[in-house]
Amino acid sequence: MRLEDYHPISELVVPEHIVSKPSFPVFDAHSHWGKLLLGDSYPEQYDTKEVVEKFKEIGIKGMVNLDGFSGAELDKMLAKTEESDGFVKTFGNVDITLLERPDFESYVRRTITESKAKGISGLKFWKIIGLEHKDSTGKYIPPNDPRLQCIWQTAAELDLPVLFHIADPVAFFKTIDNRNERWEELGAHPDWAFNAPELYSFETLMQMQYDLIKSNPNTTFIIAHVGSYSENLGAVAKWLDELPNMNIDIAARIGELGRQPYTSKAFLTKYADRVLFGTDCTPTMPTGVFNITYRFLETMDEYFPYDDTPDGAQGRWRIYGVGLDDVTLEKIYYKNAERLIK
Repeated sequence: MRLEDYHPISELVVPEHIVSKPSFPVFDAHSHWGKLLLGDSYPEQYDTKEVVEKFKEIGIKGMVNLDGFSGAELDKMLAKTEESDGFVKTFGNVDITLLERPDFESYVRRTITESKAKGISGLKFWKIIGLEHKDSTGKYIPPNDPRLQCIWQTAAELDLPVLFHIADPVAFFKTIDNRNERWEELGAHPDWAFNAPELYSFETLMQMQYDLIKSNPNTTFIIAHVGSYSENLGAVAKWLDELPNMNIDIAARIGELGRQPYTSKAFLTKYADRVLFGTDCTPTMPTGVFNITYRFLETMDEYFPYDDTPDGAQGRWRIYGVGLDDVTLEKIYYKNAERLIK
């Protein structure tokens, strides 16, 4: 029998608590309503009013859409979500491929100022900085590139939080062999691997992330996916202690947090003021990810799936709930988002 044909069913008998609605209203600070995940045809793929009602039924009070971009693309995105009646808050960005233009700084300031006037609530950047785009010398543009400094300064001046997805799971940066815990996932998505020798290492990206946040103390950063390092909450805790302008979201990392429940509970409780709820969902996805996340945060259930795939799309393990107290839940569910994203 091949590994891909092996789908064991657990015989464990333990209490189960299915959480259909959260204990408090939820603000999802990490979702995608536009072309980043849905492609250019996203306006035809969902009805905004219907989707908003679907989310409200499961306890969501608002969501951040990270696909605003800028210019005409932002106009298109805002037009698509205008019927949400304020439910959707959109983050924009700037085109960093224009980095070497002599007027890049003026372009950045003009674009972000115009985008805020149109209604964006923050800025979003992702791993194309560091792992994809190169400058004219052939070098990958690092997240802490001094030439990008005008972006972070403008965000601070305009009181716009910056959500940054800098790195993927650690295993994506390692050799894909019989010791890689995400071997099956990377086999299904080989383009997700970042272990080529010419790329920045995971460790280098983490140092760049630290330097970026530290050198911009007036800019509010939300580092996606548990600060890029959900596998090492000790490291993330150290950064949060040293960087008061750093915050994190938990989007798409319940699988990691839930397999270290003791560490996760202590971490989420201690840093409750710095953690935002997020799912990385789209309007077209099933809503089961929300119920699993509620269950993880609110119950002490043992050994349950972190997604709706037979074995777990990220790896062959199951998770445990952390049963957070109400004060911590309120902050993570919506209070931190209200404070940072306004």
